[in-house]
Amino acid sequence: MIGAMRREHLSLAQAARKVGVSPRTVVWESGSSLRRLPNGRYVARATDRLQRVVRMPTADGIRDITLRSSKDATLLGEYWNAVHAYLAKGESAGLDRFRGRHVTTADGERIELLTDRASLNHLGSAGVLSFESMYAKVV
Repeated sequence: MIGAMRREHLSLAQAARKVGVSPRTVVWESGSSLRRLPNGRYVARATDRLQRVVRMPTADGIRDITLRSSKDATLLGEYWNAVHAYLAKGESAGLDRFRGRHVTTADGERIELLTDRASLNHLGSAGVLSFESMYAKVV
């Protein structure tokens, strides 16, 4: 929801309505990601440290990891788009910008983004890579 406020330039009330919660709940759950202006309105900060569980491909398959950086979450989302373009359309140029890049988990582990075409082909043909959501299901 904070990401939607950033991307779509939504107000706090609009973002809360979009996901079906009260603005008060949004402030409570993500207060550190919001900044209150002198006029009383809330705006999303440029980045946040909210914890999110996401999925990422590794040479061994899909791995659920916890990120605390919105910058890493954005990078991973862009990476997923490039992986999808590669597997669905054969567009491999998008993967090149992720070579040598990594994300850092909440535990401080640095995980390099998988750009090896053979590994991605293997995961794709095994049906391991699903593009329904990069976010892990939390039960």
